[in-house]
Amino acid sequence: MKVLLKVLGIVVAAFFIARAVAQPFLIDVADPSTYSDSWGGPSLAGVLAVRCGPGVLAAMYLYGSAVRWRRREVVSSSR
Repeated sequence: MKVLLKVLGIVVAAFFIARAVAQPFLIDVADPSTYSDSWGGPSLAGVLAVRCGPGVLAAMYLYGSAVRWRRREVVSSSR
C-alpha cells in the first residue's frame, strides 16, 4: 500500500509538472481575453501562478525526495 501511494504521488507530481511546462504555450499570452476569465485572472501573472504554481511545488518535492533517497542509499551502501 505504501509503494502504491508513492507511485500515485509521482504520477500526480508528473502531471502537475507537465501542465506547468505546457501552460505558457497553451494560452495566448499576448491576448488577455484568452485568460482573463480563468482562475487567477484577469492578470497573466495570476493565471500562471495558479496554473504553474503546483508544478513548481511538485518539482521541488520530487527533487527533495530524490536527494533524500540518494543520501539514504549512499549511507546504507557505505556500511
